[in-house]
Amino acid sequence: MEYKDTLLMPQTDFPMRGNLPKREPEIQAKWDEMNIYQKVQERTKQRPIFVLHDGPPYANGDIHIGHALNKILKDFIVRYKSMSGYHAPYVPGWDTHGLPIEQALTNKGVKRKEMSVAEFRKLCAEYALEQIDNQRTQFKRLGVRGDWQNPYITLKSEYEAQQIKVFGEMAKKGYIYKGLKPVYWSPSSESALAEAEIEYKDKRSPSIYVGFKVKDGKNVLDQDTQIVIWTTTPWTIPANLGISVHPDLTYVVVSTNNQKYVVAEALLEAVKKEVGWEETTIVKKLKGTDLEYVVAAHPLYDRDSLVMLGEHVTTDAGTGCVHTAPGHGEDDFLVGQKYGLDVLNPVDDKGYMTSEAPGFEGLFYDDANKPITQALEEAGALLKLSFITHSYPHDWRTKKPVIFRATAQWFASIKDFRNELLDAIKETKFVPAWGETRLYNMVRDRGDWCISRQRVWGVPIPVFYAENGEAIITDETINHVSDLFRQYGSNVWFEREAKELLPEGFTHPGSPNGIFTKETDIMDVWFDSGSSHQAVLHERSDLVRPADLYLEGSDQYRGWFNSSLSTAVAVTGKAPYKGVLSHGFVLDGEGRKMSKSLGNVVVPAKVMNQLGADILRLWVASVDYQADVRVSDAILKQVAEVYRKIRNTFRFLLGNLADFDPTKDKVSYENLREVDQFMLVKLNKLIKTVRNAYEKYEFAGIYHAVNNFCTLDLSAFYLDFAKDVLYIEAVDHPERRAIQTVLYESLLALTKLVSPILPHTADEVWNYIPHVEEESVQLTDFPEYKELEGAQHLEEKWTAFMKLRDDVLKALEEARNAKLIGKSLTAKVTLYVNENTKALLDSIKENLQQLFIVSGFEVAGFYNEAPENATKLDTAAIVVTKAEGETCERCWVVTPDVGHDKDHPTLCPRCASVVKENYSHLA
Repeated sequence: MEYKDTLLMPQTDFPMRGNLPKREPEIQAKWDEMNIYQKVQERTKQRPIFVLHDGPPYANGDIHIGHALNKILKDFIVRYKSMSGYHAPYVPGWDTHGLPIEQALTNKGVKRKEMSVAEFRKLCAEYALEQIDNQRTQFKRLGVRGDWQNPYITLKSEYEAQQIKVFGEMAKKGYIYKGLKPVYWSPSSESALAEAEIEYKDKRSPSIYVGFKVKDGKNVLDQDTQIVIWTTTPWTIPANLGISVHPDLTYVVVSTNNQKYVVAEALLEAVKKEVGWEETTIVKKLKGTDLEYVVAAHPLYDRDSLVMLGEHVTTDAGTGCVHTAPGHGEDDFLVGQKYGLDVLNPVDDKGYMTSEAPGFEGLFYDDANKPITQALEEAGALLKLSFITHSYPHDWRTKKPVIFRATAQWFASIKDFRNELLDAIKETKFVPAWGETRLYNMVRDRGDWCISRQRVWGVPIPVFYAENGEAIITDETINHVSDLFRQYGSNVWFEREAKELLPEGFTHPGSPNGIFTKETDIMDVWFDSGSSHQAVLHERSDLVRPADLYLEGSDQYRGWFNSSLSTAVAVTGKAPYKGVLSHGFVLDGEGRKMSKSLGNVVVPAKVMNQLGADILRLWVASVDYQADVRVSDAILKQVAEVYRKIRNTFRFLLGNLADFDPTKDKVSYENLREVDQFMLVKLNKLIKTVRNAYEKYEFAGIYHAVNNFCTLDLSAFYLDFAKDVLYIEAVDHPERRAIQTVLYESLLALTKLVSPILPHTADEVWNYIPHVEEESVQLTDFPEYKELEGAQHLEEKWTAFMKLRDDVLKALEEARNAKLIGKSLTAKVTLYVNENTKALLDSIKENLQQLFIVSGFEVAGFYNEAPENATKLDTAAIVVTKAEGETCERCWVVTPDVGHDKDHPTLCPRCASVVKENYSHLA
């Protein structure tokens, strides 16, 4: 007889190797075939709804690792919610307007100037839709479950129609106005930008100190005095109309080199050092208020420069006398308005100096710095030129510097409903909590939102102008334009004349001849995506407003979180979200930003082709995503190793349940041995831990808890000693069925618990679990935490035993290293124990030899009676010796009893008995 044929070895077709790059697409094809998204929605439709509203990624180019992090996090939450008592629809979306698409077409050789606006926009739309198809395929490959057939897309006519309604509602409440104000202007984009489109990078700039000669000192300053200003933008000097001083600061007139200068007293030492004044004498001290209405002469032109009072002046840097060009700065503009100054803006859309800057016309503003500085030197006004590197605003699309430039733009007045915005923020739950402070401070400090852009690929601003120049925005015109957009798309704005876009028979007192024109600017793309609460949450029957959660990168506090809040509060009085969750950026393994030039970019598609989507998803679960996270080949390799351990655990569980029918073979909790009950207590604890972690969006906690349960509780303990029962005993042995009961419960629970994180693997495992009814684990609910009888006592007792077992394993390891024994089954363990350990061992009814996986075990005395050669550890003094007897051919236990059965001379009595009773037919 071949005794190996009598062993109940694991049997399963579940493959040991994941081979995820090949298997995942097959699993996804099956999901598509069964329409898993719809099946999940159908199953949960009567439950309370939970809406995670997707922030739209921009439809341009392949997805990057940051996209993957974002979409996978969303998928964790949506999958968890649909398995824990909620109806959780997920509608993905795309942002499709804006400069990058215009730029992409230009780069492809499209001749923008040779076609009409409408024709160019059609090409933009086609390009955007191609990009969506590409990105959709990649997002689906990540295993993200959603309504991919019906996403929301900002260029769709029904979306644009609702966006027009949002604009109209804000205009109706008086929040929309047109004004001449300095705004961030991007010469590289030839358009105004909002604060959200600005990023700060270092820039090298000239730093100049300039003296403005006093023309009319108002009996406060002598005419031979110069007021000293400092600026890092010499190109704005031609636009100078004034000098601002702080009303409460003390200013000094200082004499040096037979010249007199005015600076703030607090900055005198710094100015002396910078300009190189050696000997100075303070001639006079004045308050800022004393200098009001003093007139200085512009250093280059025959023009006055008025001294004004401004609260914005600080002593952080400079001279305390601030060069003021109302056309090139917000503070400058405001103080200029107060004093009735013009708004001079001698720079055109492309950033070139105009005829309003005599002597510098036609120069690009940055190139004008040098000749302007030279002109100041020739005029005797330049006191010092140096260069500094400082943080400077850049266009986040083109990465080029921006300028402040006064132009006529459309604005949303934030100040008119700022308090409502701040209240809405206070009512929102933020994770991490600092998100609240960040958004609150941004909204508290932000100026009005510039919503117009001088581009063509976007949603038009639905404003008409009468013959007298009056802007027309009425309920009638807004509703009509909205209906036109819904029917024809926003291209109709560029295909028809103003008259054809107005309601039939429309009249206006400002147009006696019935002539109208239309606005040519488009809306800021943040107004597009910021209207999604109206166009998607409010409009779609499968969603609700406010959403339970918005989840995006931390850059969206200034972007989508902000614009969505502004439009929603303006229109509905409430935030569009109940909760906001943000994640950090993805860096390389050394914490550096990813860039092609560094060669450190991790591409999701490549990772999935090499390792699989579930490895990428497990990586997302492993990191503290609320801060910046790291990824590299080495990090992913470590994650793949954890995956292998989890997969092997699943395979072991499945393999040992091939002959288990839970309907007949399951053992009730009270009939289990204590060690089996203890494992169910540990499993229940895992269920509680994991559910709590999902609830708090703490996925790293799940990663560690599941990994520890698989490797420590199961593999290193329970499954390790269970093999001696599972393989050796008869199929229906009570202890074997008891262990199988624990394995089955663990398998079901683990598969469900990891399903949101490892959906492909969980579904694959589910197909091999005996006696489950649902066709996918996604159509089940999470296991519930149960209060098991005696759980606390069991945990305390068996945790103490595990500590003792760890000490025994240490002693066995030392004996193995000393070549005293081979495998642990060749050993006998003798313990010398304290009172506590003796009481613990006396209370355990299970086979201790089996639990320690040794062939001999005894408690020989108390700790103080231990011989010299004992390994003295916390719980016991331990002596390891070679077990006496022969090795059983079937179970490998070493015992003197081998050979007692004449029919089976190579077996121990236990194995001989099992073989005789169950396998005599094999003889």
